[in-house]
Amino acid sequence: MKKNFHPVYRAVVFKDMTTETEFLVRSTVATKDTTTFEGKEYPLHKIDVSSASHPFFTGKKTLLDTAGRVEKFNKKYKKAEATV
Repeated sequence: MKKNFHPVYRAVVFKDMTTETEFLVRSTVATKDTTTFEGKEYPLHKIDVSSASHPFFTGKKTLLDTAGRVEKFNKKYKKAEATV
């Protein structure tokens, strides 16, 4: 195998900046920051959204006003239907 060809595969801490939740996983992501996780120092990669903050996984979905959207659609295309 070629030397210095493959990326370094190591343990990295991913930190969700919204909820301050940290996950330790193995990754090839390049990082400059480090953090201490469970008494050991690891590279740190900051992320905006993870399963700890995403509405699909937390169950905090917002309900859409589907009735209003249907009325808006019908109103918009009623003019086009009248000209045909």
